[in-house]
Amino acid sequence: MRLTKLFTLLVSVLLLLGSCVTRKQVVYLQGLEDEALTTKLLDRRIVLHPMDKISIVVNSKDPIISSLFNLPIVSHRVSSSDISPLNAAQQVSLYSVSEAGSIDFPVLGKVEVVGLTRGQVAELIKKKLVEQSLVKDPVVVVEFANLSFSVMGEVNRPGRQMIDRDRITILDALSMAGDLTIHGQRKNVLLLRQEGGRQKSYRIDLRSAEQAFASPAYYVQQNDIIYVEPNSMRARQSTVNGNSVLSSSFWMSLASLGTTIALLFIRK
Repeated sequence: MRLTKLFTLLVSVLLLLGSCVTRKQVVYLQGLEDEALTTKLLDRRIVLHPMDKISIVVNSKDPIISSLFNLPIVSHRVSSSDISPLNAAQQVSLYSVSEAGSIDFPVLGKVEVVGLTRGQVAELIKKKLVEQSLVKDPVVVVEFANLSFSVMGEVNRPGRQMIDRDRITILDALSMAGDLTIHGQRKNVLLLRQEGGRQKSYRIDLRSAEQAFASPAYYVQQNDIIYVEPNSMRARQSTVNGNSVLSSSFWMSLASLGTTIALLFIRK
């Protein structure tokens, strides 16, 4: 009887230790318990790249004058395979950023927009319209049209996701993909990004609030690729002998063996 109690206590301790290890491996943003933790976030708003597409609409008190600076409205049907923050039934007029970094805007001609945020593009066009006495009180609205990023690996809904606002964090991106599965490796999320004609890679430890907030990859950019690696448990599941001290099958086997041993001693 004493042996049975001792075995039960041993299994309980091992389960408790195992749960502590698992918690440290899966909980996001550890360290926020300390209210004094503050990290300055880098300003990583979306800026336009060559081949991006945007919609620009100019409004004013005089709709006739405003219409001179808007592209002809065309019916644009967004198919299920298109990535766009615009409604499927919405009518849009899109500008494509050339490889040289400009768009061809009505009346104004070529306007350099590469490297600018959508807010800066709106301010630039508004300024040009006022300076050239074309529109007295313009309201310029700029929206993203085809900007997206991709999420792959151990997430619930892998695939491409649209960018519909200026700031999308890595946490937003993973939430849009249905969050990581329990088998996703939180400590080593990979983000691939093209910068200056080169492919750069960033590693983010989502378990550490301080490290995640300080990462240059905390804010997602267009064309980013996020890859969540499988943890060792998922890797072991692909093998024939995949049991380990962290797997549920191990604990079931251990409990079954312990019960058998205890029963044998009781019968004696």
